[in-house]
Amino acid sequence: MTVTSGNAGWYLRRLSRMGPREIAGRAADTVRRRRWRSARPDCPSVTGARFTAVLPAGTLAAVPPDAAKRLVAEADRLMYGHVEFFGVVRDDLTDPDWWYDPKTGRRAPGGYAFDVPYRNEDAVGDIKQIWEPSRHQYLTVLAAAYAVTGNERYAERVAEHLRSWWTANPPLRGVHWISGIELGIRLLSWVWIRRLLDDWPGAAGLFEDNPVALNQIWHHQRWLAAFPSRGSSANNHVVAEAAGQLAAACAFGWFPDSARRRADALRSLERHLRSNTFVSGLNRELATEYHGLVLELGLAAVAEADAAGVPVPTSVRLVLLRMTDALAAVVDNRLRPPRQGDADDGYGLVVDGAGTDRWGSLLATGDAVFGRLDWWPEVTGTDVRTPLLAALVRRTDLSVTRPTDRPAHFADAGMTILRGPGEIWCRCDGGPHGFLSIAAHAHADALSVEVRHDGVDVLADPGTYCYHGQPAWRQYFRSTLGHNTLQLDGVDQSVSGGPFLWTRQARTRVLAVDTSGEGVAAWSAEHDGYEGSVHRRRVELTAASQELKLVDEVRGPRRTVRLAFHLGPEIAADLVGNRAVLTWIRDGEGRSAVLDLPGQLSWRAHRGATEPPLGWYSAGFGRKEPTTTLIGTGTSPADGAGGFTTVLRFGG
Repeated sequence: MTVTSGNAGWYLRRLSRMGPREIAGRAADTVRRRRWRSARPDCPSVTGARFTAVLPAGTLAAVPPDAAKRLVAEADRLMYGHVEFFGVVRDDLTDPDWWYDPKTGRRAPGGYAFDVPYRNEDAVGDIKQIWEPSRHQYLTVLAAAYAVTGNERYAERVAEHLRSWWTANPPLRGVHWISGIELGIRLLSWVWIRRLLDDWPGAAGLFEDNPVALNQIWHHQRWLAAFPSRGSSANNHVVAEAAGQLAAACAFGWFPDSARRRADALRSLERHLRSNTFVSGLNRELATEYHGLVLELGLAAVAEADAAGVPVPTSVRLVLLRMTDALAAVVDNRLRPPRQGDADDGYGLVVDGAGTDRWGSLLATGDAVFGRLDWWPEVTGTDVRTPLLAALVRRTDLSVTRPTDRPAHFADAGMTILRGPGEIWCRCDGGPHGFLSIAAHAHADALSVEVRHDGVDVLADPGTYCYHGQPAWRQYFRSTLGHNTLQLDGVDQSVSGGPFLWTRQARTRVLAVDTSGEGVAAWSAEHDGYEGSVHRRRVELTAASQELKLVDEVRGPRRTVRLAFHLGPEIAADLVGNRAVLTWIRDGEGRSAVLDLPGQLSWRAHRGATEPPLGWYSAGFGRKEPTTTLIGTGTSPADGAGGFTTVLRFGG
């Protein structure tokens, strides 16, 4: 991509976060891209290919009837062309235009893939709207519907769309050959499509007996081998690339280089699963949805290796086990995990219909392949994916010590969960800013809290909403003011250098934790994100009174303070002075709480403001709705002489 004066500053900031090895690797990638413009080898000839990575006999019979019913309902909506991607409802999926963005009405330009300015929404459109259908996860849903019903109309639609996509997107042409995560997830989808269509008479003709399909699969694998995510970008993307490469090299192992691709992908998967995961089991990006994505990708990759009889290092299974135990530990009583960091609704493998709980599904799969612990929360929902993955993943005795009690404090990740009566759940953030030098998916949220009551967001993390094309909204949703924490002098704790880049990161230190359950659970931490000052916060949850107390101190000179509390979208607030009465409905029953705010600050309620944005909640990528944000404004006392005390009492 040409570097212009408008983006030269970003490139310099990005370059400053790379080490010499990464710079050399990216330079080599640039040379390779130029060479590939004119050097496009043909796929090696393949004869006698057979697909053997089928589901074991009886697997489909284990799919729960209600899960199958949801799946078929979803497949029928897709057959009529109805789908929603990131808040945009579409009815054009009967005959997709693979380069069209319905959100902006723009169509991505063609040409050599690496010439497409995909970050420029004015030139391309919303890139995630364009990329998402081409992950082909809606086709895995249709293929799964065929598998459970035998209705060939689902299989025929899948075949029609795959042939359409392959024709419209020849290797290295256009927007779908730019990002490795897209290629990796697409390969994983193709593997499962072929598996789920195995009983359909046209399956072999669509894949192994189809030169176009073979060419696409081989070029996807060649691309992933040549352009892995590197260095400061080696986050969830590189896991997706390795998982897709491994899946295809195992299930579609028909090429002369398949064995080498398998070995390389397995090494990459093992390395990056470990590097992306804390010893505690939480994902190092500290963005919960990416914990889910990486766990899904890892489980799917292991399933392919096991189905192909490829030995998987024990370390891979151990990481996935730790991730599953960590997920079981941090969810609330409704199986909702924290809303921390970025979230873009990305999935590793989709074979379920709407209404299937993602996190319950992952815990059910964890139970099936690792075995649940006594302290795990109960999973009452059903899904299609669990019996399919469990049929392929080999149960292994890992001979590892697992937590005997539910963990509440994850020291390496800086996450602490305080729990109280009435299903009170509070997440305290005292961890690293993010992962690797750019911390791409981090938010400026040090010392923020997230509080729920019976699964309802009371003090909410507002979410993410967008990545590209709307810089003011991107800035707001990852800002300090956009979280339940304290801002000094109107600036963020950490300094942003772009939508996925932080040039200075606040350092946080947990000072004390007591989650023993003896009456009062407590946590305290501090961070140095404001030059010349330290923000320290203490949180106490008293079980007997169902009371949560937060005390904020600013150590250093007097500074302008803004203290923010974002209420969930279900919460109605009546603010009088420095007291807010909160009310909401849960399961038809009225609930309430009282929020006593620091009297030293002047309090105001904001809702749905746009210039600048304030008072918003994003339930999912591309979606936002107004909610109430309470902002207290004032001045900090000099040298930490006193603090700001906030008390939240439930049932008040």
